[in-house]
Amino acid sequence: MKKIILWLFTIGILFSGCKKLDQLPQDTATNAAVFGNEKGLELYANSFYKLLPRASDAHKGDAMSDYGARSQAPNFLIPGAFGSRQSDGWKWDNLRNINYFLENNHDPKVPAAVRIQYTALARFFRAYFYYDKVRRFGDVPWINKTFKVDDPDLYKGRDSRSLVMDSVLADLNYACEHIAKTTDNSRSLITKYVALGFKSRICLYEGTYRKYHTEAALTGSAERWLKEAVDAAQQVMTKGGFSLNTAGGTDMAYRNLFISTAPVATEVMLASVTDANLAVYNDANWWWTSATYGSRISFTRMFINTYLNIDGTPFTDRAGYQTLPFKDEVKGRDKRLQQTIRMGSYKRLNGGTPEAAPPIFSYTYTGYQPIKWVLDETGYDGGEKNINSISLMRYAEILLNYAEAKAELGGFSDADWATTIGALRQRAGITGGTTAKPISADPYLKANYFPDISDAVLLEIRRERGIELSLEGLRFDDIVRWKRGVLMTKVWNGFYVPALNVPMDLNEDGVMDVCFYQVMPETKVPGVTYVNVAAKINGQDNPQRLSNDTYGELTWLTTAPRIFEQRHYVYPIPEADVVFNTNLKQHPDWIGF
Repeated sequence: MKKIILWLFTIGILFSGCKKLDQLPQDTATNAAVFGNEKGLELYANSFYKLLPRASDAHKGDAMSDYGARSQAPNFLIPGAFGSRQSDGWKWDNLRNINYFLENNHDPKVPAAVRIQYTALARFFRAYFYYDKVRRFGDVPWINKTFKVDDPDLYKGRDSRSLVMDSVLADLNYACEHIAKTTDNSRSLITKYVALGFKSRICLYEGTYRKYHTEAALTGSAERWLKEAVDAAQQVMTKGGFSLNTAGGTDMAYRNLFISTAPVATEVMLASVTDANLAVYNDANWWWTSATYGSRISFTRMFINTYLNIDGTPFTDRAGYQTLPFKDEVKGRDKRLQQTIRMGSYKRLNGGTPEAAPPIFSYTYTGYQPIKWVLDETGYDGGEKNINSISLMRYAEILLNYAEAKAELGGFSDADWATTIGALRQRAGITGGTTAKPISADPYLKANYFPDISDAVLLEIRRERGIELSLEGLRFDDIVRWKRGVLMTKVWNGFYVPALNVPMDLNEDGVMDVCFYQVMPETKVPGVTYVNVAAKINGQDNPQRLSNDTYGELTWLTTAPRIFEQRHYVYPIPEADVVFNTNLKQHPDWIGF
């Protein structure tokens, strides 16, 4: 990470006098200094890494997701609040930087093998760039050159999804074949197996998008993309040298992946790495604990219900699960739950002293307060101070990519199950159902999440993906490719409250933590947080209610409607860009918005 930062600084100085790189004459000293030697190529190629998410952005990647209640609904989902004037992301400078490199990386003074290595890296990042654009906007222009002022393609329109994604796949295949680096101890560089991991992610996305979005008229090519996903994931699984982290046992192996200063190298394939020497930190604690900074994201009960019992049976098969209080519903569950939310005996250091840390309602709206990226020490809570590295790709995702693509294609075996889903569940302490695939579909998943899916294996893979990869920035993409946007409109529900005016001990330490009321009790219990769930507060609708008025599940922001229509599967092109280039044409579903 330190090297990359220094390289980016150097390359910035090198070109600081130029508004556009292609304004330089080809034979200038600056051009030769970059493209005429291996070090110059290395310096330039490392500028591509700015396309990857920063740590302080990566841990917030699921800020818009179906399982995240938050302080306010995203404007994207509020009727009348989002259109082409509010849209953004139509930026192409990073692509130009890559294309300029590809056009100029041909100096014979540099050995051909060296040039090929850096061309492969550039083509990986071009694929990465375009994957991001297609996910966001759908059809986009395919541009594989730098433009001159008189170039007839300067104002070209959008190309078809097929053309763009076939070009992305060609770039990925070239990168996977020609990137020679197979290991990187820092976990901050693109290697052959990281490229293959991204290929499995991208191909799974595209294959399932084409399968479920029948309106795109690309279902006939979905199988080809799914086969590419299986092949890429399988190469990582058999040759990449990665494995699931088990250090820390079932109680900590999962959580250690997200709080470690150095990436856990057995499983983390790519990370945004902190570096105290360069003052490179992230703001995870601030974001996930503050009452005022960030979106105060809390899990919904509908999602928490998907965590299995420790014996591998569905929690929602328990009699009376709907009315279990928080302290009871979290017991005997998949051990990732205790490593993902505040519950049970969870403690945090305060001035070096361990203190019980139940869910706090100055942060959470639902009672299910995340800890996944949070260091367990209050000293990190304010500002950008976190020293934990943030993973961008893990081996666990590769197992899930393989499992899902293989299941979508058919022929998913018990051995496939044991190697992928079974292995993940064993790491989580689950004792049953890890060696053979299920044969009956879970009615809860069908009723609440995927009513059109009857395949028991595919349902469980989707369950597992949601749990294992929660808060890692992939959930909204999953919802889009599965065409399940309706999940974004589900009620933000929280834990069950049996009665008003009865303080609740959320972690069973003998200390009462929270009490819900409609009329403030005359006598309050010291140390208890009192939460008003009356219909009105000072004449205004109260966003925090109970589902049955005086008892039931917590609900949040039910008075603020959220919509998800067909147009929401893509973003509109920003209005200014359509005005500037009339050949682009706005996406039909967004015309008038």
